[in-house]
Amino acid sequence: MPRETQTHRPLVTPAHHDADGGPCGCSVCGGRLRLVGTDVSEQLEYVPAQFKVIRHVRPKLACTTCETIQQAPAPSRPIARGIAGPALLAHVMTAKFCDHLPLDRQSRIYARAGIELDRAKLAKWVARSSELLDPLVEALGRYVRAAAKLHGDDTPVKVLAPGEGKTRTGRLWAYVRDDRPMGSHEPPAAWFRYSADRRGEHPQAHLARFQGALQADAYGGWGGLYEDGVTEVACWAHARRPWWDLYLATGRSADGVAAEALGRIRELYRIEAEVRGQPPEIRRAHRQARAGPLLTALREWFTHLLTRTSTKSEIAKAARYSLARWTALTRYVDDGTLEIDNNAAERVLRGVALGRHNFLFMGSDAGGHRAAAFYSLVETAKLNGLDPEAYLREVFARIAEHRIDRIDELLPWKIASELVPEPTQRAA
Repeated sequence: MPRETQTHRPLVTPAHHDADGGPCGCSVCGGRLRLVGTDVSEQLEYVPAQFKVIRHVRPKLACTTCETIQQAPAPSRPIARGIAGPALLAHVMTAKFCDHLPLDRQSRIYARAGIELDRAKLAKWVARSSELLDPLVEALGRYVRAAAKLHGDDTPVKVLAPGEGKTRTGRLWAYVRDDRPMGSHEPPAAWFRYSADRRGEHPQAHLARFQGALQADAYGGWGGLYEDGVTEVACWAHARRPWWDLYLATGRSADGVAAEALGRIRELYRIEAEVRGQPPEIRRAHRQARAGPLLTALREWFTHLLTRTSTKSEIAKAARYSLARWTALTRYVDDGTLEIDNNAAERVLRGVALGRHNFLFMGSDAGGHRAAAFYSLVETAKLNGLDPEAYLREVFARIAEHRIDRIDELLPWKIASELVPEPTQRAA
């Protein structure tokens, strides 16, 4: 099979094709046939998804002596008295929050398979499922906030304003715990929160009990956290961006100031590639020896640019952006647990950006909170190498009867081993 299919290889269905010989032998001369070899080729096919109804039959037995009634307990349902099973709920949620299919589009897809599930019913399932998963998402948030270092970012989302017939802009905030670049084996995780606006009080409330380093962009709303003792770590990807914009605006000139700035920053990233996955002490020593001198020279060069360009020029603006945040931009050099940029947070927000083009807007603030819950679980499952649908299917099958004081047992990395498919015949 092609390389991209080798992670989850489909089941092999043998199709044998006998040689076109006569009833007694060779089709040419009638002689006896003997096997001289076998040619094997493969063809990838698609089997459409199927719905099925599971009819639970529970005989009711009465004692002939005392008339005591005995009956098997009713199977657990993710949604009380609901018709949706764990696999169906997992499919609907994954289609919406991982594959970015709006509910009305899903409804039309299911109708083609002969199943009428209108958008209102699907929306009710999203709401009820979110309520069911709230304790698990809270446990995920506690794990994320227990880290010594976090990545933080936010993105705008359109939300329908009740009674106004128009939309306003809400925000989805992402907080990521991921220490794999420094060789840690602690599971990565992403925790999303929603707010109706972008006021700084929201991230301050989300991370009220967090004490550590926060790597984020230059948004002023993070400032309250830094004032409360959180260590500010800036992002070189953001510092690079104005130089890249200037590079494009000047026709990608190879001998311009923007090209030189990009080249200098590129060297910092080459050093990071050499120490990715190494323990913090090795990263710190390597950075101090290699990146330290480059950064000293880069700061001097930025300062020099300001003396020979107009203060209103794009060159001056790009240089001032970095110089104004120099301490936070260079903090990673002396701390091997920190990263050079905030890409970990930006990566988990890409799914939101893709969904934004399909959903157009969220129906309410409540819908924003539900989206944050599902994005938390879907993106964390992906960070841990799990199929989000398989993970949610397992959670929905267990969570209704799971003890609330042991909800951590349903976090993605805790049940990952239970999601490994049974050994079977797979494509070679």
